[in-house]
Amino acid sequence: MRPRRATILLGISLLLLFASEPTLGQAQRRPGVSPADRDFLNRHWRRPIPPQGAPPERFSPVERSLAPPSCGTCHPVQFADWKTSLHSKSMGPGVAGQLVEMVKTDPDDARTCLNCHAPLAEQASQIPQGKALAPNPAFDASLQAQGLVCAGCHVRGHQRFGPPRREGSMATAAPRQSLPHNGVTRTRAFLQSEFCASCHQFQPDGFALNGTLLENTYEEWRKSSFAARGVQCQDCHMPDRRHLWRGIHDPETVRSALRITLDAERPGDEAVVTLTIASVGVGHHFPTYVTPLVVVRGELVDRDGRPVPGSAEERMIGRQVALDLSRQIADTRIPAGGQARFVFRRRVDRPDLRFRGTVTVRPDEFYAGFFESLLAAGAGAGTAQIQEAQRAARGSAFVIF
Repeated sequence: MRPRRATILLGISLLLLFASEPTLGQAQRRPGVSPADRDFLNRHWRRPIPPQGAPPERFSPVERSLAPPSCGTCHPVQFADWKTSLHSKSMGPGVAGQLVEMVKTDPDDARTCLNCHAPLAEQASQIPQGKALAPNPAFDASLQAQGLVCAGCHVRGHQRFGPPRREGSMATAAPRQSLPHNGVTRTRAFLQSEFCASCHQFQPDGFALNGTLLENTYEEWRKSSFAARGVQCQDCHMPDRRHLWRGIHDPETVRSALRITLDAERPGDEAVVTLTIASVGVGHHFPTYVTPLVVVRGELVDRDGRPVPGSAEERMIGRQVALDLSRQIADTRIPAGGQARFVFRRRVDRPDLRFRGTVTVRPDEFYAGFFESLLAAGAGAGTAQIQEAQRAARGSAFVIF
């Protein structure tokens, strides 16, 4: 499909306009997934997700609800974690500001965006009816605004699904009908990377640049040593089953996944400094998507820390693409287990000069430029939201070295 307009959605780092409907139809070629789990995943992530329908009559209002605060009544830790996560912000101002106009001009594309950003049928104002879209009588605007809610992963047809019990925990012998929300159906699929692939991997015929899918995180993991060792997405992004999903926006997560070293030698009056960034704990490319950019900067400074004019040099780590997604500019990402080495050479003719190297992560670099372009072209009714998203994108950078 050729892009009519570059529509990039801010939230969980997904570009959905050019993706075919995400399913796991290709799962039979993926290792490590049992036939039962494969069948479950294909049913669970059928798109669009069917409406929940009528809840069992015995359900209380809390059990009937699909809203995260209702889940938090009995699962307060998970709810508190989710509120801090990007999943809870997947319908933030950057997405919502674009959808305001998209639902008027291109409702099909708007619905495709919701497949991952707000996947429940009850989160869509329109539902497919034949080849057209019709008003959705079950639409809940407040639920849509909450993004990827608990039910998006855990509820189908008012039935709850989740991972196996932790080792050592006791199973109940009580009849399911006597348990809250009729208990839970447990499957190991919730602990496997394939569960995440539905939204974090384009299908083989999805949008690509230079022969590489724009969203290719699962495949990057599958080809890495992490997959070979059985390290799943959840092991890093949901440690101890926490619903935090920390990633490129979290300084501590990034620092802990990299090993950065700086070596210097000074033969004569020339300084040669080598800054090495090794990806030791990232199970996919660093960074995996087109939105972040990592800037490595080297410069000379005087004894007071003031930069010497003309001495600075910057190198980039990332997959840089044009704002309209028409071309790839560069791909300097570090594969899982790989490293990047940057050598800076500077003439040092003063004894008070020192070298300073910094590594800065800009998680939303592409969004910042894209929102600026969108505002310049006219964001329509979503202008205020896009402005808010642009401010957040500009302010999300942090230094890790």
